[in-house]
Amino acid sequence: MSDFKLYFEEGWKHIVSTDATDHILFIVALGAVYQIKYWKQVLILVTAFTVGHSLTLALSAYDIIRFNTQWVEFLIPCTIALTALYNILHKKHERFGVNYFLALFFGLIHGMGFANTIRFMLASDQQIALPLFSFNLGLEAGQILVVMLLLLLHYVIVGKQASRHKVWVYALSTLTLVWGAWLAIQRIP
Repeated sequence: MSDFKLYFEEGWKHIVSTDATDHILFIVALGAVYQIKYWKQVLILVTAFTVGHSLTLALSAYDIIRFNTQWVEFLIPCTIALTALYNILHKKHERFGVNYFLALFFGLIHGMGFANTIRFMLASDQQIALPLFSFNLGLEAGQILVVMLLLLLHYVIVGKQASRHKVWVYALSTLTLVWGAWLAIQRIP
């Protein structure tokens, strides 16, 4: 049970810590277009991100794939900027199908960022199923917290006013676009 707790806490910290800015920004960019009435769909959306993240971690933990960390650290803020740009350029918001694909695909990239760390955390003879499961459970719990806070903040600030919702989407997306682009420029390999 101590392994479960250790890896759950690592997953939680991977999202809910001062070092998790890039993950939080991605979740904010992804969730910026949603209202609280879509909370179930948003939970499925962050789960799609976790699935992509988990797949990359599992393949890396089994040493099936390896990534150049400099390129991964560059691509992560690119996913933030691209998601935010997509929000800005598309008039119709709350597009579940496209956003599920973005969350899943970009989850693969974000998983690459932690892949080397998880590989070193796991002992070579250790079974990886429980550590990966507990890590991803912690990751999912942290993402749900961020999304719920974002949706509640949207509800408090925007309410049900459509004109304010558009301002919210563009303001939050512009902020995450600029921040993501700034991080990407800093991390160019």
